[in-house]
Amino acid sequence: MQNKGAITLLTIALALVSLYQLSFTWKTNRVEKVAREYAQGDPVKEKVYLDSIANKEVYNFLGIAQYTYKECKELELNLGLDLRGGMNVTMEVDVVDVVRSLANYSQDEAFNQALQEAVKMRTSSPKDFVTLFGEAFERIAPNAQLASPNIFGTVELKDKIKIGASNKEVLDVIRQEAEGAIDNTFNILRTRIDRFGVAQPNIRKADISGRIVIELPGIKDAQRVRKLLQGTAALEFYETFDNGDFFPYLQAANEKARTIVEAEEILTTENAANATAEQPETAQADTTANSLISQAAAQDSTNNLLADEAAFKKANPLFSVLTPNIDRQSGQIIPTGSLIGYSHVKDTAAVNEILAMPQVKATLPRNARLLWEMKPNGEVIALHAIKITTRDGKAPLDGGAVVDARQEYEHNSGRPVVSMNMNGEGAKVWARLTKENVGHSIAIVLDGYVYSAPNVNTEITGGNSQITGHFTPEQAKDLANVLKSGKMPAPARIVQEDIVGPSLGQASINAGVFSFIVALILLMIYMCSMYGFIPGMVANGALVLNMFFTMGILSSFQAALTMSGIAGMVLALGMAVDANVLIYERTKEELRAGK
Repeated sequence: MQNKGAITLLTIALALVSLYQLSFTWKTNRVEKVAREYAQGDPVKEKVYLDSIANKEVYNFLGIAQYTYKECKELELNLGLDLRGGMNVTMEVDVVDVVRSLANYSQDEAFNQALQEAVKMRTSSPKDFVTLFGEAFERIAPNAQLASPNIFGTVELKDKIKIGASNKEVLDVIRQEAEGAIDNTFNILRTRIDRFGVAQPNIRKADISGRIVIELPGIKDAQRVRKLLQGTAALEFYETFDNGDFFPYLQAANEKARTIVEAEEILTTENAANATAEQPETAQADTTANSLISQAAAQDSTNNLLADEAAFKKANPLFSVLTPNIDRQSGQIIPTGSLIGYSHVKDTAAVNEILAMPQVKATLPRNARLLWEMKPNGEVIALHAIKITTRDGKAPLDGGAVVDARQEYEHNSGRPVVSMNMNGEGAKVWARLTKENVGHSIAIVLDGYVYSAPNVNTEITGGNSQITGHFTPEQAKDLANVLKSGKMPAPARIVQEDIVGPSLGQASINAGVFSFIVALILLMIYMCSMYGFIPGMVANGALVLNMFFTMGILSSFQAALTMSGIAGMVLALGMAVDANVLIYERTKEELRAGK
């Protein structure tokens, strides 16, 4: 047989790859089984347990690579909503609201009447809404101009719609702006879902314009998802504290936290002493003896490194979970703008808890707000110090001032940058902010998380500015989309929602596995009865190997296994055995011919 060695080598390589990919599913199932046993039926306790080990190593593959539970979860065989359970949501950005917003909610009679007619027409017409609106406006006001100051000749659109522009030109701009609003909404939803922590979510644009389909497998808290997805994105620009100026406040906060911890330890010790004093003398003596023995054993088993770490943690409750931006050797503060420290992702809750203590909060400036960055760098996430300069606590400038933002390239260096344009009022505020913060950072905050904190090099007038940094083209494009999302004309609304419970998903899995096993057993019996035990088992072994390769390839490509997928695999069993039948029947013909 020609190329037999190459085929054997390919088979072995494919088997190893499939085994490697499916091992992640096996490992996550084992970890989740331990979590269920620990929680004893309490879903909240189970989730807390899994969250606590999300970034801990749970799988060591042959000593070559180590994986955390979160990484294993991302690489496991993905189950569709019909098997795993979860939530399927269809959201819609209403183009009607977008058009109204672009016209600055004009009270023009012809404009509003055309909108109402277009809304009625879109239920029975395949044309997009902007086209229908243009046709309705032409019928209602044949001689009117959409570029007039009381409709689309607004300040926000003056750079895109020229004075005297034809209605067709205006409609083209409106159509582009509407598509841009949908794209911005898509990016915001994707960012929020990433922060939600759903494993292997699926988000895509639907065929119907303005609609976005989101699949969230494994979701149990539907109300939380609705609130997350339907909230209006809040883009804000804040002044910031410098790391050097804010470090003394962090030291004071750390000292206050240490005082609180010591006071709690003293109170705990006093309560324990009182409880011990109430015990009988014999019991007290026994307890004291046992305590001394335990202390001696613990002292013998604890090395100096652990003792030093414990001492540091006791003396520095805040700095043990938040690493300030200082040079460890020289003790000098590292100038990093508003970035005041780093924390491991799993320690952010501990940092928030310490900073939320009233006594600790009192050591920080009253106009300070500490916000985390939107995306961690690996397992580390940065903390920024934001400065509140208004009485109501709002940002001096929000996303409504941003007219346009785009990713470009710097002329001299060719590095990716983000160019941003603001409206008239925004340009005035932006000029004041940049003038007062030359040499300092201004934080770009989206939904309460710092997306970027660029440094101000000079005062920026006219509302046109450029954000530079160590961006990749993709990062610059994402930042431009975030800046544009601040003027998102309308929030997305849920128009359809389907929830598949985990019990129904488990029932589907059981039914699919049962049908698969029954089909496999019947085929195995058929092959053995028709062609003999050994030839039949050879064919059956090939069937099992076929299924193993199929599952491994599915896992490798991060494809979702659904009920229809299981049905397809059962069909593949029949097709695979058909190939064996053809081979065996041909062999029988040759045997009958005396070969």
